[in-house]
Amino acid sequence: MRRLLLPLLLAGLGLGLGLVLGLGEPEPPAPSGAQCLEHDCFAVFWTPGPFAAASAACERHGGHLMTVRSTVAEDAIELLLRKRGGRLWLGLRLPTLCTEPARRLRGFQWVTGDTGTDYDNWVPSGRRCGQLCVTVSRELSWEERRCDEPADGFLCEYNYPDSCPRLSPSDGASLTYRTPFGAAGGDFLALPHGSTAFVSPMGLQLLCEAAADSGKMRWGRSEPGAWPCRLDNGGCEGSCEELDGTPSCACPAGKKLGPDGRSCVSPCAGAPCEQHCVPDGEGFHCMCSEGYELGPDGSSCQDVDDCVKVPEVCEQVCYNTEGGFECHCHRGYEMVEGHCKPISSCSTGPCDHTCEDVPGGYQCSCYNGYVVNPKNPTECLQKCEDGRCLAECDASGLYCVCPDGFLLDHLPNGVSLCVDIDECESNHCEHNCTNTAGSYICHCQPGYMPFDVNHCIPISQEDNEDGYSGDSGPPWPVPSHIPPKAEHLHPGALVGITMGVLCAALVLLAVGYHLARKRCHPPSSMEYKCGSPREKEMGLQQVSASQKV
Repeated sequence: MRRLLLPLLLAGLGLGLGLVLGLGEPEPPAPSGAQCLEHDCFAVFWTPGPFAAASAACERHGGHLMTVRSTVAEDAIELLLRKRGGRLWLGLRLPTLCTEPARRLRGFQWVTGDTGTDYDNWVPSGRRCGQLCVTVSRELSWEERRCDEPADGFLCEYNYPDSCPRLSPSDGASLTYRTPFGAAGGDFLALPHGSTAFVSPMGLQLLCEAAADSGKMRWGRSEPGAWPCRLDNGGCEGSCEELDGTPSCACPAGKKLGPDGRSCVSPCAGAPCEQHCVPDGEGFHCMCSEGYELGPDGSSCQDVDDCVKVPEVCEQVCYNTEGGFECHCHRGYEMVEGHCKPISSCSTGPCDHTCEDVPGGYQCSCYNGYVVNPKNPTECLQKCEDGRCLAECDASGLYCVCPDGFLLDHLPNGVSLCVDIDECESNHCEHNCTNTAGSYICHCQPGYMPFDVNHCIPISQEDNEDGYSGDSGPPWPVPSHIPPKAEHLHPGALVGITMGVLCAALVLLAVGYHLARKRCHPPSSMEYKCGSPREKEMGLQQVSASQKV
C-alpha cells in the first residue's frame, strides 16, 4: 500500500541541456520512469548535471525537485531506482553559510520554501560550509554535496488538483498513456489533467479533462458521442447502448445529454431563469422566490408590493421592501409578537399595588385593607378601622411598622397589631379634644376661637363686630404635625425629668427672692417704705442722729 501511495520515476537529462534551459533549447528527454497516484506524480531522470540544471528541468513542466518527508517517499525512491547505482538530486539546499548538524534537516530547506518533514536519512558528517545541496543514493542515504558538482540524475515531483482513473480495456485492447511531463507507459495508477490515452486496436485517443457541468476529471474526446461501450462505458455518464453496432449514451429521468453527447446535464443547465429553475421532463420552467412574481418574459422576477394586498398584511402601517415588507405601529402603540398593542403607562408607573391605564396616563389603586395616600397617590397606606389593624411585617416577622398615629402591639399568639393612639389623653388641646383614627381634632369653647391647632383665644370686640358668633364652629382640621407616639419612658428618663423640674423650681425661687430683696431693702432713707412701724421708727431715729452729728 505504501508503494502505491508513493510512485517514483527515474529519467535521464543531459548536463548540457540543463545548463541552457530557458534559452529556447529543445525539449528534454522523457523520464526513465514515472508513477502517479491521485494528486501527485514522480519521475526519475538519469541525466548528469548540477543542482540548478536539475531544478530547472523539473520546473519546465510545472514540477520541482522531489521532497522526501516520510518513509512512504523513501519506498517510492527505492522502487524507481530498481537497484541502479548512482546519486540523484533531491529538493534540499542550504540557505545559510554552514550546516547545523543538531537540527533535523541540518539547516537545509526544501525547494518549496519550507522545512517540514517527518523523515531524514543523513550520512554521518560534521559541520560543513559553502553552497551545499543534497543527493540520495541507491542505499537511500542522504549526502551533502556541492551544488555546482554534477550528480548522476535527479528526481522530480508534480502536483495536480485532481486526476483521471486508469482505463480498463477488454477484448485484447491495449492502452498507452502519456503524461503532460513526458512520461509514457501503461502501468499508471492515475493520470493527471492533460494526459492522453491511446487505445489499440480501436484507434481511440482520449484526453483527461474536466467535465463541463461538474468540473470533475474524466476521459473524453473532441468528437461528440459515445465510443464502444466495452471501454469505460463508452464515456457515458449515464448508460451506454449499442444499437446496430452504433454506441450511444442515455441519461436518467430529469436529465438530458450534454453537448458532448456523453455527459448528463440538468434541463436547467444554461436556462435563463433569474431565480429558480424547475426541471420538467426534458424541459424546464422558471419560478420566483416569495415576494416576487414572474415577469412577462417568463424568466425574470419582479418585486410584489405586499402592502396593497387584500386582506392587509399589517395591522397599522406597512412599508414595502425588495422581496418583502415591514410592519410598523402608530404612535402610542408598540409591536408585541407581531401585533400592535397600546403602550401601557403602567409599565413605567410607580404604583405600590395595582395600576390601571386611563386616558392620558395611569391611576393607582390599593389592595383590600389599604387606602391611597392623599399626599402621594402612588403610595398605599393601611386602612385601620375601629382603632386597630394588622401591622406590616417583613418575611421574618421581626420588623413591623404601623401608620402614623398608631402604636405597635405584639399579641401573645404572635400577631402584630397597630393600635390607635388616643392623643386626647396627652392634653394636646387647650379646650375640647376629639380622637380620630391616627390623629385628633381640637375644639374651642363658646366665646373662644382657634388660635392654632391646639390653642384657643377669647373672641375680641372686633371679632364680634365681624359677626363671629363665639361658637368654636366646625372641628379644627387635623394638625399638620402629628404628636409623637406614646411610649413608656425609661426610669432613667423619669429621674432626669424630675431632677430638671426641681432644679427649675429652685432657680425660680432664687430669682424671686433676689428680686424681692432688691425691691424691699434699698439703702439709707428709702428703707422705711417697705419695713414695719418699729423699723420705720428706728430708721427715723438713725436719720435724726446723723443730722445732729
